[in-house]
Amino acid sequence: MSGGAAPPPARYAEVVLPLPVSRPYTYQIPDGLAERAGPGARVVVPLQRRRVIGLVTAVDVPAPMVAARAILAAPDAEPALSPALLRLGRWISDYYGAPLGLSLRAIVPGALWQVGRPAGPAEAAERVVVLTRALPSLLERDQAFRRAPKRRAVYEAVESLGGSAPVAHLVEQLKLSAAGVEALVKQGLARIDRASRVRDPFAGLSSPPPPDLTADQRGVVAAITGTPVDKPVLIHGVTGSGKTLVYLDVLRSVVASGNGAILLVPEIALTPQTVARVRGVFGNQVAVLHSGLSDGERADAWRSLRRGERCVAVGPRSAIFAPVARLGAIVVDEEHETSYKQGTAPRYHARDVAMARARLEGARLILGSATPSLETLHLAVTGTVRTFELPQRIGARPLPPVEIVDLRSAPRVPEARKIPWTETLDQAVRGALERREQVILLLNRRGFATYLQCPACGDVLECPRCAIALTVHRTPDALRCHYCSHEAPVPTTCRKCGHATQRMGGLGTQQLEHFVGLRFPAARIARMDLDTTSTKWAHYRILERVARGEVDILLGTQMIAKGLDFPNVTVVGVVDADTALHLPDFRAAERTFQLVAQVAGRAGRGVRGGRVYVQTRAPDHHAIRAAAAHSVRDFAAAELPFRAPPSPAYPPAVGLVRFVAAGEDAERTRRAAERVAAWLRRAGEERLGGALTVLGPAPCPITRLKGRWRWHVLVKAVEPRPLGRVVRAWRATGRSGVVVDRDPVALL
Repeated sequence: MSGGAAPPPARYAEVVLPLPVSRPYTYQIPDGLAERAGPGARVVVPLQRRRVIGLVTAVDVPAPMVAARAILAAPDAEPALSPALLRLGRWISDYYGAPLGLSLRAIVPGALWQVGRPAGPAEAAERVVVLTRALPSLLERDQAFRRAPKRRAVYEAVESLGGSAPVAHLVEQLKLSAAGVEALVKQGLARIDRASRVRDPFAGLSSPPPPDLTADQRGVVAAITGTPVDKPVLIHGVTGSGKTLVYLDVLRSVVASGNGAILLVPEIALTPQTVARVRGVFGNQVAVLHSGLSDGERADAWRSLRRGERCVAVGPRSAIFAPVARLGAIVVDEEHETSYKQGTAPRYHARDVAMARARLEGARLILGSATPSLETLHLAVTGTVRTFELPQRIGARPLPPVEIVDLRSAPRVPEARKIPWTETLDQAVRGALERREQVILLLNRRGFATYLQCPACGDVLECPRCAIALTVHRTPDALRCHYCSHEAPVPTTCRKCGHATQRMGGLGTQQLEHFVGLRFPAARIARMDLDTTSTKWAHYRILERVARGEVDILLGTQMIAKGLDFPNVTVVGVVDADTALHLPDFRAAERTFQLVAQVAGRAGRGVRGGRVYVQTRAPDHHAIRAAAAHSVRDFAAAELPFRAPPSPAYPPAVGLVRFVAAGEDAERTRRAAERVAAWLRRAGEERLGGALTVLGPAPCPITRLKGRWRWHVLVKAVEPRPLGRVVRAWRATGRSGVVVDRDPVALL
């Protein structure tokens, strides 16, 4: 009989995998991994016949009813997630009703979920076309490309992408001619380079020290530092008032005390100007997280923050999960931006996650905007958030006067035909160009024309997978769906009656660019929309050209409306302010107000001043009037009554959850939505005592998207607790095919 000691009892860990399942998995902890496989650690575990990465959420859990497989490896010396980030993942899961695995997948970079692949593999060298000679005016272009339309198409595509672009992107994605690329090089207008790796244009950025604060800014800094840390604050500052300088001064004291910080900016606001300002204060302590990074580069930046080598994280919404050690402050710049809302599960809003994380880690939260969301204004009114104002621009420069131009009656330039181009805007642009000043033109609709219609039978070509008209594009010519990316050639005859298909309806940025180029042939024009910023760093390169004075007219969609500071811009024109004003969405007026007010703030930032022209068919609409007056207070006073009883209640008067049923069969999808609505009504009566209001089901405004029919059900409640209970109860049912979106930013 052996006298040896009994082996220690087996230990088990709860492991969450990045899968849409509501329960964790249980694995045995081998003796050799006991020290590494603690809560928050990454582990390699077997799943069926493959190996996957999971995160340990608890150890020493009860033994499962069936034999548990063992953890295979724990690759890190320390946990990937701190206890606070683990708690944040659970909060996201509970608040938004998402499986915990998907919530944790959002927190940890994608490269760290890969097994057997090194994070950030070296990128293969690629051929890149680089323009070597500028042809800024229409006259020069006509001379250079006479009888060479394919070569011209390549030149203009590369130019619109910032002056350089991968050959593969031009040929495979944009369907341009490879021969046209080679001919452009032979003509001496471009060269082919070999790019062995993606260069970060922020790497060599000069970082000047920030200017001294104004008296108003110093007063706000003092007020914030005197506010209890657990009290969120809102900096409501007009455009050009220097909110960024206030953020940085507050964060300077946070970092000086040995703590870290996160600065969230909308993706499009992550410009060299912003990064230079932050690095001017914090130097190499800054980790910039942005979409231009590869998975490996993002993982490297994440690890540098986790190890404490850097203490300030700057980036868009996902930067809220940056593993900053000893987090002392979070700043959410332009807090009203809809880009802070995640479009896939978990459908979190970075502003609200920032509030939760600040509360969990005892950090200060600072929100900032010239046009705060109505939800944030409501929090300020109820005392949850404390507001500090910066009512004046730096240098006491006045906000630019805004002239509302009524498109129903204002005289138009005859050559413009169907383009809404009035004599008032035409004269303003011409005058700015003659004075060698710069112009910004906003049209929040990309493409050349909104639709193509047969003039004989009226047929409009729609996307075969979405209930939306195909948009006409130029350079290259194609019909494209902006929702599923379906592409088709532009037909020469109608598919139904055979008539020549010539009539285009609606206006897009490409058509505006074409018209403006013809109208002002000597002007140097840059267009900025999703089509021209589809390659890495294209956005950065276009803005650099504007900053250097190499662009006279910058035109584009909403991405030109915010975060840009060019003192030589004296004229801003909103070509059509009504593009989103009448959409079937309760936020349509708010988005229009914010967009017009923000782009108006791009004018008059220099000593020459500026003026804004807003063209609209609804000159008396409260969103247009309030934007012209630069008044958030006027807009809120007019808009809030539309969202509160006796009108149909919407946020911020109530909380909102949207359930969307989607499927390939229209009738089955309708029945699925009816079952969701019935379940919600039963849950509201039986579990929540009638605290919920259920609307629907009804077809979504865009009834079909990416081949799937869509119906939605809306759930409202005055208090947040019933909404939390209902989304968690739905998660527990494990039903698939239904999207749950708490606090949606759009209902289309």
